[in-house]
Amino acid sequence: MNTLAVSTPYTVPVAMMDVLQVTLLVLVAAGATAVVLIRDRVRQVLMLSIYGVLLAVLFLAFQAPDVTLSELTIGAVLLPIVILLTLAKVRKREQ
Repeated sequence: MNTLAVSTPYTVPVAMMDVLQVTLLVLVAAGATAVVLIRDRVRQVLMLSIYGVLLAVLFLAFQAPDVTLSELTIGAVLLPIVILLTLAKVRKREQ
């Protein structure tokens, strides 16, 4: 047995984890499709934020906590805020 290798066993059965990961992959695919299909800009940005949260949960299920935190801060919070502020500024100029 190699003493340098780190093994962190799942606290749930492997089959249950596989079902969770596949379910999250399907939800992420549906979320990405919804972002593309929504035509109202504000609703599209809100769906983009939900999509970012779904991605963060997916990364957490794949045991990548550092990527999860990055996705939460950038993809689910900062990017939608920047886009909403940009939309507000563009609308103000148009009026």
